[in-house]
Amino acid sequence: MWPSLNSSTIQLLGLFSDAINTSEPTTVSVHSRAMFKAAIILSQRYNITIDGKYIEWQTIQTGGDLMNSLSSTCRILPNSSIVGIVGPSFSREAEMIATFADSIGLPVISYSATAPDLSDRIVYPAFYRTVPSDNAAAFAMVELFNRYNWTSCIIIYQNDVYGFGGARIINEIFNKHGLTVSNMIIFDIRSLNVRGDLKRILVNSPSRIVILWTAASYTRLILESAFNFDVLGPRFTWILSVSDIINSFNWTVHQKLVGMLSLEPVTGSVVNAPINTTLLKSACDIWQQYEPESFPGVTMIDYYALFAFDATWSFIQALQQCCCCPTALNNSLSDISIVDSSYCFDRHFFNGNKFIHTISTVEFLGISGLIQYSSNVTDRINGNYHVVKNFQSFSNGLGVVPVLVWSDLHTWQIYTETNVILWPGNTLSPPTGRADMIGVTLRIAVIEIHPFTMTKNVIDDYGRNSTKLIGYFPDLIDLLVSNMNFIPQIILVPSNQTYNSLIDAVANGVYDMVVADMTITATRREEISFSSSIFDNSLRIITRIKSAEEMDLMAFLRPLSLKLWIVLLVSTLCSGFLICLFERQDNPALQHRSFISLGAMSAWYSFGTIVGYGADFTVTTAAGRLVTIGLYILSLVIVATYTANLASDLTTSKTKDIISGIDDIKNGKLSYNRIGILVDSSIEEYYLRDVSGGIHNFYPIQQDSEIYSNLINNIIDAAIMDAGVLEYATSSFYCNLTLVGTDFDQSAFGIAIPKRWLYAEDLDINILLLRESGDLDDLKRKWFQGITCSIASDIITSTTIESMSGLFVTFITIIILSLFTYIWKKCYGKVK
Repeated sequence: MWPSLNSSTIQLLGLFSDAINTSEPTTVSVHSRAMFKAAIILSQRYNITIDGKYIEWQTIQTGGDLMNSLSSTCRILPNSSIVGIVGPSFSREAEMIATFADSIGLPVISYSATAPDLSDRIVYPAFYRTVPSDNAAAFAMVELFNRYNWTSCIIIYQNDVYGFGGARIINEIFNKHGLTVSNMIIFDIRSLNVRGDLKRILVNSPSRIVILWTAASYTRLILESAFNFDVLGPRFTWILSVSDIINSFNWTVHQKLVGMLSLEPVTGSVVNAPINTTLLKSACDIWQQYEPESFPGVTMIDYYALFAFDATWSFIQALQQCCCCPTALNNSLSDISIVDSSYCFDRHFFNGNKFIHTISTVEFLGISGLIQYSSNVTDRINGNYHVVKNFQSFSNGLGVVPVLVWSDLHTWQIYTETNVILWPGNTLSPPTGRADMIGVTLRIAVIEIHPFTMTKNVIDDYGRNSTKLIGYFPDLIDLLVSNMNFIPQIILVPSNQTYNSLIDAVANGVYDMVVADMTITATRREEISFSSSIFDNSLRIITRIKSAEEMDLMAFLRPLSLKLWIVLLVSTLCSGFLICLFERQDNPALQHRSFISLGAMSAWYSFGTIVGYGADFTVTTAAGRLVTIGLYILSLVIVATYTANLASDLTTSKTKDIISGIDDIKNGKLSYNRIGILVDSSIEEYYLRDVSGGIHNFYPIQQDSEIYSNLINNIIDAAIMDAGVLEYATSSFYCNLTLVGTDFDQSAFGIAIPKRWLYAEDLDINILLLRESGDLDDLKRKWFQGITCSIASDIITSTTIESMSGLFVTFITIIILSLFTYIWKKCYGKVK
């Protein structure tokens, strides 16, 4: 029984959330009311008086009803000496009470109203609060998400000032820090129902973290619905703004609540910040003295009750300052009169604005931490502390354990008394926070194309034949199944189905994904989405290997031009004539010869000197030697030039292909209708964009396999296709086809998925993990490095008879001429 009160000069009004004579009192209301009274009785024991009289109290139990709060306050204010209001509990009440109190010059200090809009000093000049604002809670929430690498969430909030304000500030701060609020769901506090289909919204959301920003009574209702819809743990991780809900549920529900978290404001003692233990002990002694049946023990007092004590003590300290320092309010508080009226809106606290300002100068160490108010906002300076509590199962039932603590001076830290968090599903591993595919059946379309996806006939242990899919993509699907635990329903689509038709099938929900050599393009992204790259791709040109060379009788003469050959012939004849002229009289080798023999010997000398092999005689005259020097100089240059050009021509003839690369196709060196392009593919998009300027002048290919048969049958001369496919085909099966030029139009293959697909983030992360671990590189080595075609047989390294046919024809001609010469000599005498 609290002591009865005498008439006093000064009173403080306390507003508390329980209804009058309620059969279900809340911990917050009972504890806060007790600490409010304890603070005032403690001021009396400390002999704090105003004009010789003690401070006393009046209380109202509002039931959380907004109109009841205002009407009850209006009824009690007339004919009273109330100079301040401690409370109210809820933000929706505080918004109206703070506005009303400001109009009559009455200060308000709340101990549990956390809505961020209440921080506005301009809108609420008479309002203060000792509890941290939801602004601080939102920053703490961001750092909690960063700690566990969560990137998105769902927010369920009640449709009042507290819910709207909390959801808004969390959404704003999340957006500033690169986090996503995927869904915002309203809980109607009038109908007591969630607006919309709770199960459908949660199940179809890409996030699996649910922030529940509602009061305790609404939290219980929402969790009951979530339990019935089976959207609690382990599928979802719930973060509540309250934790005092355990006693509302039975044992079956308790098991689904294991792993949930609550984020709540706390006092400095939780984070090892200094508090006033003397005041705390004294207040607890008073509480135990007058209301022992509700006292839970020092460590079990509700944190909001501690804020209520400091709110009350702030008024007491401000009143004491006014009493001790009369100049603060023009002489003394006894000079402050209350203009009373039976109508509460006409009641006015004279000089109330100066008293409101005095509160902003109060500074003391309270039982929740350092109390010091800001002049710019309605919140405390510092003293923002939060705790994360974890719902855990114990032998005697469900319990709530503090596991992490946060303050505006440091980020989340492990709570000193425990460091173990039990997550949904009774696991110690933190959830990913995103939708996963565990147990989900997915319809996966694949296309048969070597070596990405191939079919193989296998015989099982019972002798039955079956078809098995092998290749790069089936192995990739197996790796994803192993990591993500989904159930694949693989569908091998007909070979005549185009890539663009598969895009439409994904967009229309026929398939959940397509795992194929499908290039990621901007046009396709307009219809569907793609995963991270599963294969780095580019385009190459394939053509036939050049066939054996046709006979060319003039090939050995091509290193020098026709004009140069004529000049050499004339030079040989002229130098022969000069040798004959200069040497015929003095050179014994030329004496006594007929005119024909003399000319032949002279020409022979010139030819032998030019080619570097010399002749049967040497010149004896000075003029003849000068001609020989000229022939040597000519020989030095001509022979070297001929040898170099001949080697170059022979090398070029061995390596020359029909075209050298994509530039030759763009420049028209190949007839466009002899170029094969796969229709309805990204390759067709490239050709129309970069080669033909939108003109369909190519040879249409319906299936990949047609490329090789059309090249072999000489229907087309070249085709453009994905580099990986062509490299495998030309090294394993089509040894008479080859790739020309370098890679171009670099791109990537991705898994085709619907837009805004629920599991897109989970799929991307697992693909990146496969890439980082080297598994994708292992698959590429496994399926793309097998070579069965002989490289040596594909490349001509020797000079063929065809390329030298003209040389041998010339040689045979000379041999025939020598035979004729021999016969003529035998028949007509010795040639001189």
